[in-house]
Amino acid sequence: MRVNSHAHQNQHTLKEPVTLSGVGLHTGLQVKITIKPAPAGHGYRFQRIDLPDQPIVKADADLVVDTSRGTTIEHNGARISTIEHLLAALVGTQVDNALIELNAPEVPILDGSSREFVEAIESAGLQEQDAKRIVYSLDNNIHFYDPAKNVDMLAIPSQDYQVTTMIDFNSPILGTQHASLKNLSHFKKEIASCRTFCFLHEIEYLLENNLIKGGDLSNAIVVVDKPVSQEELNHLAKVFGKDHIEVKQEGILNNLQMEFPNEPARHKLLDVIGDLALIGYPINAHIIASRPGHASNVQFAKKIKQYIRSNKHLAGIPSYDPNMPAIYDINQIEKFLPHKYPFLLVDKIIEMSDNHVVGIKNVTMNEQFFTGHFPGNPVMPGVLQIESMAQVGGILALNSYTDPENYDTYFLKIDKVKFKQKVVPGDTLVIHMELTGAVRRGIFEMKGSAYVGNKLVTEAELVAQLVRKEKK
Repeated sequence: MRVNSHAHQNQHTLKEPVTLSGVGLHTGLQVKITIKPAPAGHGYRFQRIDLPDQPIVKADADLVVDTSRGTTIEHNGARISTIEHLLAALVGTQVDNALIELNAPEVPILDGSSREFVEAIESAGLQEQDAKRIVYSLDNNIHFYDPAKNVDMLAIPSQDYQVTTMIDFNSPILGTQHASLKNLSHFKKEIASCRTFCFLHEIEYLLENNLIKGGDLSNAIVVVDKPVSQEELNHLAKVFGKDHIEVKQEGILNNLQMEFPNEPARHKLLDVIGDLALIGYPINAHIIASRPGHASNVQFAKKIKQYIRSNKHLAGIPSYDPNMPAIYDINQIEKFLPHKYPFLLVDKIIEMSDNHVVGIKNVTMNEQFFTGHFPGNPVMPGVLQIESMAQVGGILALNSYTDPENYDTYFLKIDKVKFKQKVVPGDTLVIHMELTGAVRRGIFEMKGSAYVGNKLVTEAELVAQLVRKEKK
């Protein structure tokens, strides 16, 4: 478990509140919801403003109480149903924090997709917040299988968030369908407008049991999976207030025009994104879901959430794969830094951005200082660990200049130093340095952490200044 190195961006919320109104699919109630800005670290929360004390319910997999006809959460008697399409829209537009006020127990179905939610969020605009967006990346595969429903879900390590779905209802009309989303930036165009779908026999059952009081055939693709008489079609037209209903050659009612040939598979992908928002943490993983449904999505979300909780203490540890090529090798580092053997204490740079760097120091018995530092029980001096961190930080500072060879890095201050574990020959120091303040007059403030494996061994705060070299 680690924080992905490409996720060094800030959290976002809405610039201003936005309101939508519609009918609840199952309750038939007219619902008004307002999506409001929320502070950093807030996540997604729903507020029932129609109830006494206006209780707030967090969008959390542990609070799911029903998945029979959508995803329902409840806490302290406050219940909110059919939340998945709105949550998918928030994830798809990369909103991190939002408070959703509603005056009924169900999010409106609108057109059965996430499209109107996305459009509303975009009309409000996004506001960057002064807090880092922490995205958890997996180190291992996470697998969920439900033998009763033959649902198979897998999360595998990935550099970003991707989702692939497959559906198979043993239906000659739908057949086997696949859908894929390679990046959330494609959500609006490829997924958001894909509407929910159901089979005709399901509508008949729901109508007989008075369960889709808000259904009107304008928010679902209806698959006709059995022979149906004209009398039955006339009855459906009357129930839903349509002049005429017929079955298309493809076995789909003529109530809607399909957005994509595989729209049902794309909607299942939308549901997966919405339900996995209940993990409560942004993740980088490739989700592969075969025959998913709300119940399995929520169980899978709980499993991923538990994995993150169990490994959260490892999240800040940079990942080091010796097989990956270095951004800067030792020859390039020598051009950056004035230090030379035996005082060059960084071997390669494996990550670099505008505000962070990760460097490697291989600690070997051949280091000259081991000759006299605790002979017979060699330990790397703490001051040299700090020097290694300083040199890695110096590369981050110099990397911001177009002519780094003309500057030297001088450290002005070292503070809050802690040595937590000893470092011995054979260890590999993985050093993470991150800017903690704006660069002013060539002065850099940085926080450093050094790891051996999964253990934090040294940490410190450093202040450095870049000074142009004097010409000789």
